[in-house]
Formats: sequence, C-alpha cells, structure tokens
Amino acid sequence: MARPVWTGVLTFGLVTVPVALYAATESHTVSFRQIQRGTADRVRNKRVNERTGEEVPYSEIVKGYELIEGEYVIVEPEELERLSPGRSKTIEIRGFVDLADVDPIFFDTTYYLGPKGKEYTKIYDLLQKALGRSDKAGLALFSMRGKEYLTAVRAEGDLLVAHIMHFADEVRDPRREVDDLPAADTVVGEKELGAAAQLIEMLAVDWNPEEWHDTFADQVRELIDAKASGQEIAVSQGPAEKPTNVVDLMEILNRSLETTRKAGTGERRGADTAGEAESTGPSRARARKPAGGAGRARPKAVGGKKSTSAVKRTQPAAAAGGGKKRATATKPEDLGALTKAELYKRATDLDIPHRSAMTRDQLQDAVKKARRRHLRTAS
Repeated sequence: MARPVWTGVLTFGLVTVPVALYAATESHTVSFRQIQRGTADRVRNKRVNERTGEEVPYSEIVKGYELIEGEYVIVEPEELERLSPGRSKTIEIRGFVDLADVDPIFFDTTYYLGPKGKEYTKIYDLLQKALGRSDKAGLALFSMRGKEYLTAVRAEGDLLVAHIMHFADEVRDPRREVDDLPAADTVVGEKELGAAAQLIEMLAVDWNPEEWHDTFADQVRELIDAKASGQEIAVSQGPAEKPTNVVDLMEILNRSLETTRKAGTGERRGADTAGEAESTGPSRARARKPAGGAGRARPKAVGGKKSTSAVKRTQPAAAAGGGKKRATATKPEDLGALTKAELYKRATDLDIPHRSAMTRDQLQDAVKKARRRHLRTAS
C-alpha cells in the first residue's frame, strides 16, 4: 500500500473525520542519469556552501529571506507552524461551490483523500455520498510542507478527491502573456465558421482515457533498446508543418471535411458484414446513436485493435451450381487519412523495425509495404 503524503482531519460544520492524502497520479517518463560524455561517470548535484566550497548536510539547511544582497532573515520551520496553529493538520471546508463554475485552469495537483482508519469509514462514506449527490466541491485552506494551499474536495466514484488549486493571483493574464491574440472586433466569415464547426463535430469522440498513451516515451524506450543491441538508428526529421494561409482557409477546411468523410466511410465499410450492399450515395458524418440511447457511438481506440477495414473476409456466395464460397476483400484502409500516432500503432502491430525514428510519410510507406508482404505470404 502507498504511504500517505499528509494526515489530518477533514471538517465542515461540526462534522470531523480523520483523513489521509495519497498521490493520485504517477509519472512514467523514461528516466536518465547524468553522466560525463565519453565516460561512465555519474554526475551528482550536491548542496555546497558557496563561500567555503564544502558540502552542507540537509539537516543544517534553513530558510532565509534576502532583504538586501548578502543579508537574510532566517525563518525556522517551528516559526512557520506557529503562524497558523492547527492548520497544518486540518482541512476545514469553508463553503461549497458548483464544479461547473470552477475554471479548469485553477486545478493543479490531485490527491486521493481516504479515511484514516476503518472506524471512520461510515462518516467518510456519508460525506462522499452527500457531495456526490450535490455535485459540489468543498473549498478549504490547509497547510502542508510549510505552504498554504487552496483545496477543492469533491466526490469521485466511491471516494473523496482533493484538488490543490492555484490562487487567483497565481493565474497569469493571457492578454499580458500571449502575443498577437485576435482583437475583439476580428471578423470570421460564417462559411468558414460553419465548416470548422462541422469538422469539429465530425471528429468528436467519447472520452476514454485508456485510448491515450505516451507514444513519445514508447519511442524513447525503443530507441534505447535498439542502441543497446548495437543497431544504428537513422534519425530523420520530417518537413515542417506549413501554416494555413488565411486566403486558402475555406479550401483547407473543405479538404479536411472531405478527408474526414472518406476516413469515416472506410471505417463503416470495414465494419459492415460482407453480405450488405455498399451505399453509392454521398459520404456522411459518423453515425450516432439516437438521443434516447446511451450516447455517441464510441470510435475505435487509436491504441486498440487493428482496424477491420484492412482484413480479408469471406462469405457464402449464391453461386449457381455449387454452393462454392467466394472471397470478398474489403476496401483497403486509407492510410493517407491517418494521423502519425495511428500510423505508428499500425507499424507497431506489424512489428516494423526502426519505426520510432520515422516521419509520418515514412511510417505510411512502411505500413503499406509490410501489409503487401503480409498479403503475399498469406496467399
């Protein structure tokens, strides 16, 4: 079991329950050591006294606020604790707010909030169910590791979650930070706006976090494995993306819509049973479930199973005289309509070597050749 990063009590009104904070996320980034080039010697960071050059033990380091250069006010941890006695052990909810009213930019780190002991599970469950029914979050201030935090406590499934939040003065004004933002009186044509909105709707997907993964970390691991086995890696760089010219904006939007329609048509045809006749009418956007159903039809996962549009299938043919079966191949998948991430997944399924160093066009070409070899082998 994971160790809590903080323990204390959660209160609202006269209700109090001992709780513990647990980290809700973890990083899977590939870790590297710092070594000196040309050697296997580790490079380490040390806490060194800049005047004497000697290493300083962590126990001898205190906080100092610089008044003028070289002159500091020393603050001990006990002095910080006395500023707000008890707050470092209490999450006191001061009020409740609708979650929809909180801008996501204010959320920072997420923690699981669990009961500190089985004897407190009933009161904990009461708070969780009450917050879940209200769809509100409790706002509180509490201290941890010598710093005060604004916190939002909400229900998530069958447990409580605490979001560490930014204070308002920590959120930067975008008008002061971002150059060349469009002016308030910028005019966008209705045709362009309508085409862009249609494209967004056609590319709409259901949120499924399992469909998303860190493809860059996967490629880094493949690069490490290849180099460790002595393979030479040809690192290539694809052409830079050209910005869309405002003059050609409508043409680009129309081409995007047509590409998306073709990709959607290919998916539907690949999913059809072999006995169904293909429609010869114009392409349509992705089919959706009726409003009274369970919502939008979920698209295929980028990182999931292989697309069925590239798989050969057979069906009984009503041939006169024999009842023989006739093989019917579905329309090949349009690789040109796939993103680089989707092409990379196809290349992984086909076990194409050096795929982590390929550009999008190289991935497309490699997948196409590998599928041809696979079909020749199968035949």
